[in-house]
Amino acid sequence: MFPLRLLLVLSVASYSSCIPQPYDSIVVGMGSAGVTAATILAKAGKRVLGLEAMDRIGGRVKTVQFGGGIIEEGAEWIHGTQNSRVYDLAVQNNITVIPQDFDFLIFRSDGNQTLMPVYYELFNLCFEKAVNTSDVSFESTADYLTAEIISYIKKNYPHLEHDKQFIDEFLDVMNLFINAYEASYDWHDVTTRSTAEELGGHLHMSWHKFGYKTFFELMLNTYNNGPGLQNLDIKLNTEVTKIIWPKDTSGEVKVVCADGQTYTANNAIVTVSLGVLKERYVIFHPPLPKDKIMAIDKIAFGVVNKIILVFDEAWWPNRLYFPCIWYTEDRVNLSESDLWLSQIRGASTSLACKNSLTLWITGYAGKWAETLTDEIVQQKSMELLRRFMGKNYTIPEPNGILRSKWHSNPFVRGSYTYDNLETPKYPKARENLGAPLLDASGTPRVLFAGEATNPLHYATVHGASETGYREAMRLLNA
Repeated sequence: MFPLRLLLVLSVASYSSCIPQPYDSIVVGMGSAGVTAATILAKAGKRVLGLEAMDRIGGRVKTVQFGGGIIEEGAEWIHGTQNSRVYDLAVQNNITVIPQDFDFLIFRSDGNQTLMPVYYELFNLCFEKAVNTSDVSFESTADYLTAEIISYIKKNYPHLEHDKQFIDEFLDVMNLFINAYEASYDWHDVTTRSTAEELGGHLHMSWHKFGYKTFFELMLNTYNNGPGLQNLDIKLNTEVTKIIWPKDTSGEVKVVCADGQTYTANNAIVTVSLGVLKERYVIFHPPLPKDKIMAIDKIAFGVVNKIILVFDEAWWPNRLYFPCIWYTEDRVNLSESDLWLSQIRGASTSLACKNSLTLWITGYAGKWAETLTDEIVQQKSMELLRRFMGKNYTIPEPNGILRSKWHSNPFVRGSYTYDNLETPKYPKARENLGAPLLDASGTPRVLFAGEATNPLHYATVHGASETGYREAMRLLNA
C-alpha cells in the first residue's frame, strides 16, 4: 500500500516572530493573493505578518505527494501563458511547465465505447461556443448551448433531430462539463453575460513533477532551500476572529485571533475566500459598508472536488480523458444513495502521478460526496469505472484514495466564484468587494484581495495573484 498522503508543506521555519509590532501590514490568508501581496510588500522593505488559519500555505492550491508522484488536490493548471504572473514566474526561474492535452474516449453506462463522430463534434462545438458568449441573445449558457447543439444536429445529423433520448443524454453530460469548468450548480444558472477573460496561450499548463507549491516557494524565496524573506513573519494555524479598523486617522488596525493573540498594523489585507466572507463578514468592526455586504451576498461561489485513485500501474490509455454518458434508464435505476455517481463528470490523468486517475464532481453532489467515508467513495468510484470501462479494460483494485473536501473546510467553504444569472444586475459587485476601507483621511486601512475581487480573471490562481499585486501596489503608491 502507498501511504495515503504526504502534504508537501512549504518551508516556513525561517519565519520566526522577530519583527516588532506594530507591523506595517498584516495579510489575512496565505493563498495566491495573500502570498503575492505579502512578498511584494516584504521585498519593498515593509514589515509584514501573514496569518493563515490552516496548517499550510497555498489556500486553494494544495500539492500532495501521493502514490509515488505529485497530486494537485486543488488548482491543477496554469490557465494561459500570456501576461500570467504565475507562468512568468516559472519561466523567470528556469522552471519548465508543460502543456497537458487529453485524448477523449467516450464510454456509456452500458460499458460500451462509442466512436460516433457526432459526440466528438458536439463536444468541440460546445467548447468553442462557450469561450465567448458576450454577443448572444440568450441569458443562460444552458439555453444558448442547447440551441447551438440542436441547430448543429439538425444541419449535420437530421436523423437525430427528433431523438429526444440522445439529445437529453448529451445535454446532461454538457451540464456536468460546464459545472466543472465554472464551479456552478447547474448550467441554467450560468450567465452568458460574464465579464471573464481568458489569457492567451495554452490553457492547461502543468507544473508536473514540480507541483503548484513551487509558485509559492518562488515568491517566498524558499525554493531549493532558499532563506525566505527577512521582513515577513508567517503564523500558521492562526484563525482570525475579529478585525478592528479605525475610521478616524488615529490608531492601528487590530487583528484578533482565536488563540487570544492580537496583532496590530498600519493596515490589513484580507484575502480569504468568498465562501469564508459569506459566513464571517461580521468579524469587521466597524461593520462593512452595505455595498460590500451586497457583493458578498450576490457573487456566486461553487465547489469542484476531486476523487483521486492510485493503482500499481496505469491500465488506461495515455492522456486519457473520458466523460460519463449515462443512458436515461440507467440513471433512473440508480438507488437514491448512489445518485451522486451520476454527477461525476468523468476521469482524467495526471502528468505528475501517472498511475492515478482523477474523477471530477461538482455542486450539490460534490458536497454530498464529502460526507461519505473514503471506503464508500472508493467502492462506488470503482463500480462506476467498471460500469463504463470494464468491457474494454481489466480494472484492478486501487491502492489508495485521496479526496478534496473544499466545501467542508471551514477556512475555504468552496472552490471559486462564477457569474450566475444575477451577475448582470450587479455589474460592480466584484469591484465593490475589492474596494478598500478608508479612514477619514482617505488612507486605506483594510484592503481586499482574492480571485473573487478580480472582474476579469476570477476563478484562477493568476487572477488571485493579480489582486494581491494590486493591493500591495495600492499601499506602496499611497
